[in-house]
Amino acid sequence: MTETAPPALEAHGIHKSFAGVEVLKGISVTAKGGDVISIIGSSGSGKSTFLRCINLLEAPDRGRIVVGGEEMRLKTGRSGSLEAVDRRQLERLRTGLGMVFQNFNLWAHRTVLENVIEAPVHVQQISRKEAIEKAEALLAKVGLYDKRDAYPAFLSGGQQQRAAIARALCVDPALMLFDEPTSALDPELVGEVLKVIRDLADEGRTMLLVTHEMAFAREVSSHVMFLDRGRVEEEGPPAQIFGDPTSARCRDFTRSLTGRGASL
Repeated sequence: MTETAPPALEAHGIHKSFAGVEVLKGISVTAKGGDVISIIGSSGSGKSTFLRCINLLEAPDRGRIVVGGEEMRLKTGRSGSLEAVDRRQLERLRTGLGMVFQNFNLWAHRTVLENVIEAPVHVQQISRKEAIEKAEALLAKVGLYDKRDAYPAFLSGGQQQRAAIARALCVDPALMLFDEPTSALDPELVGEVLKVIRDLADEGRTMLLVTHEMAFAREVSSHVMFLDRGRVEEEGPPAQIFGDPTSARCRDFTRSLTGRGASL
């Protein structure tokens, strides 16, 4: 009998409030190997907060998180939100969740190469030589090998985001989390970052992608979640969500984007 690999991620019933306002109202997702799940919705619907709760960059108030079949050990802290019982377990599980942020978050005082090798050397404890070899291969993959000794200030926004993607990939994560990776970019730079993400999808990378790029989400996703007011209003295959949504809110959202000229 063939053993079935556990999902890369299971998040169950995630709740989160800020100052008494409930931002997430019990959101769940399961990402299996090779899934590309796009999370869409209007600003303020909870998309980025949900993504940040998955790796405890935001502390959820309630819910369960399972990474690669291992449940994150959580307890209710003094603030009323969940916190890690075992910090070492949290750090280990986080290495399986490569995160790419809206604003790159590269260390300005380190070169591109130094940014990419930081986590493999200091978190995973692999040799610097091995980390450099892996980093240089990834930088070549995202078209930045010739920029490996440059500092972030000398890169365009698109180049910085591609460096951030290489940095996330360098720890060999089972799941990539993208939090609106093109939102801080000038329009002419968006395409170069989307190409890298499309290539990762073609390779079979498992990804959760918060995005406003609707045409791209329709093209690369295996599943789409539409969030509205902290809930999953509708989810399903891209053809359903963008072509024939059953929810009036989802239908209005996608039509409004079409009206602004977005290609769906």
